[in-house]
Order: sequence, then structure tokens, then C-alpha cells
Amino acid sequence: MNRVGRIERTTKETSVLVEIDLDGTGKTDIATGVGFYDHMLDQLGRHGLFDLTVKTDGDLHIDSHHTIEDTALALGAAFKQALGDKVGIYRFGNCTVPLDESLAQVTVDLSGRPYLVHTEPENMAPMIGEYDTTMTRHILESFVAQAQIALHVHVPYGRNAHHIVECQFKALARALRYASERDPRAAGILPSTKGAL
Repeated sequence: MNRVGRIERTTKETSVLVEIDLDGTGKTDIATGVGFYDHMLDQLGRHGLFDLTVKTDGDLHIDSHHTIEDTALALGAAFKQALGDKVGIYRFGNCTVPLDESLAQVTVDLSGRPYLVHTEPENMAPMIGEYDTTMTRHILESFVAQAQIALHVHVPYGRNAHHIVECQFKALARALRYASERDPRAAGILPSTKGAL
């Protein structure tokens, strides 16, 4: 069974198309109009081995907030759709990723219950190009709300804002990959004692 999600989201502020294949090869086609965000979504696809297409046309003449937020919402919804019934997956995943002086630790539970814990160093540079660094947490909040997963992201240290954000996306990609992969020992089994995820 193909594990593919496709979401189109249109508002007065943005028009978003997201397509994701959880069993892909890391092929990406990303265009949001926010260069650094494109770079981060590319990391998500490549390191998660998700085939990922993202096309967003947003009100960038105002700022990048709506474009980034609505893309994250659509991505979360597409991820949830692609997961399907979650039968036979590992469910839990974690990964620690260094990027030079920065370190990110990410743990995920594809639980069906949205919850985010997020910490990163204070006093980061406020901008990376056109990317507002305060948006990283909001991206994760938006993704978690729609994907309905529990996500813990911790960056205990780092100096360079680019590195701090990028190692989070790389670790997230790997944790999502591990959690969503099929467990050969659990074929046909839902990984929950409740009988529902």
C-alpha cells in the first residue's frame, strides 16, 4: 500500500500544495518563496527519505509568517494522511544530530495526540535571510497540531543560528523516518495497547 499524502490548502493569505511519500528516496521539489525555509524542508525530505513536494504562494509582501505557518500546517496534515492506519510501524523514533557547534535531540511518538516540547538556545540571531528564527517553534507547533504527534525537540547548545535551526530539521527528519518505518516483526499489528492511535 502506498503511503502518500496530498494536501491543498487555500486561504486569502496563501495557496499551498504538499505531497509526501513516506517510502520515497528523498527526492524533493520545494518552493515557498522563503529561501532558508526551502532549505530546511529539503533537509526534511532528504534525511527522512521522504519524496516531498511543496509549492506555496503566500503574501510575502506582508512578511513570511503566513507562508511558513500554512505550509507547516499542510505538511502536518499530509504526513498524517500518508501514515494511514499506522499498522505495523515502529511508532517511536529518536535521533541526535550535531552540526558543527550545535546539537539537536529529537524524539517523536506517532501517538495521535498533538504535543510539543521545544527548547533551543536563547539570544539567537533574529533573522537568517528572510527567515525569522522565532518561527522554528511555530513551524513545529503547526506541524504537530495537524500530524497529531508528540514531539520533543531539544537543542542544548549552539552558537550559529543557521546551524541551530538546521540540526533540528535534520534530527526531526530522521526521527520521523524511524518512527514511520514498518517494523518487520510487527506486520499487521497496531503499536498500541489501546487498539487505536
